[in-house]
Amino acid sequence: MRVIFAADHGGFALKEVLKPFVASLGYEVEDVGAYTLDMTDDYPPIIQAGARKVAEDLKNNRGIIIGGSGQGEAFAANRIKGIRAVVYYGEPKRPQIDADGRALDMISSTREHNDSNILSLAGRFLSEEEAKDAVKRWLEATYEPSSRHEKRHKLVDEGA
Repeated sequence: MRVIFAADHGGFALKEVLKPFVASLGYEVEDVGAYTLDMTDDYPPIIQAGARKVAEDLKNNRGIIIGGSGQGEAFAANRIKGIRAVVYYGEPKRPQIDADGRALDMISSTREHNDSNILSLAGRFLSEEEAKDAVKRWLEATYEPSSRHEKRHKLVDEGA
């Protein structure tokens, strides 16, 4: 699997830490920018370049995008057809249970239930270790198709 990285100035430092970490896990890594720290850069063109790369091969590509909060970055990525970007800025404060009564791991469930293909990280809210842990769990998680989830994906894709 190829993991595409994109970040603006708010996520640049964390991107530089995560790229070799992801490579050490055995994944192919591609960086689409920013290539230098520029405090005046704008995230939409950088992030959308990453999202377009992921969309080129949705079966074999995933993306990790990073900004200050990860919110705007997810908005930008989700404008690209086929992209399902989710934001992560830390673990919930209380345990969660899914509809089947199982303990819910927020980061893994974004893959298992939502088939997310881009993880948007909040560079200003996560430590390097928290980000590494989230990235590893997200990359290891697999999508579990079910009629319930497939129906919902179709509704989103159709704009319902």
